Amino acid sequence: METKTKWAIDQAHTEILFKVKHLVISTVTGKFNKFDGTMLSSGEDFNDSIIEFSADVNSIDTNQVDRDTHLKSPDFFDAANHPKLTFTSTSFKRKSGSEYSLHGDLTIRGIAKPVELVVEYGGTIKDPWGNIKIGFEISGKISRKEFGLTWNAATETGGLVVADEVKLLINVELAKQ
Repeated sequence: METKTKWAIDQAHTEILFKVKHLVISTVTGKFNKFDGTMLSSGEDFNDSIIEFSADVNSIDTNQVDRDTHLKSPDFFDAANHPKLTFTSTSFKRKSGSEYSLHGDLTIRGIAKPVELVVEYGGTIKDPWGNIKIGFEISGKISRKEFGLTWNAATETGGLVVADEVKLLINVELAKQ
């Protein structure tokens, strides 16, 4: 029987960021401040690891309270009825060198959709306290409308206030359990 190693997100050294175009001319960056995640790996190449992640929608932070309140409302995440967004991997494969391809199901507002993310392995190290840590940088894009986040408004010229495409930028540090 193959031994699995469990890794848990080190919340103090992890960022869950997203970026979305506003008025087509600028980008708004947001993050989730409360989240949890694990990875079960077998072997040192991390191929076929099982990854689970969740974020507390009420912890959304775009550095603007009114916008955060709107994002938690039924116009967007509907945090009262859907307090968490989740991700469960279906495949994690090394493509070459330190680059991996991560496939999984992302669930937002109760709507699950398959997503593909690009993962860059940053390395493995023993910290000064003897803990084994690994780091990954994860990126990808999703369509917010596919997850029921359809609110928008038109500008005077007919453009949209909020773009459909959302860029995901995740820097994660995991600690061996």
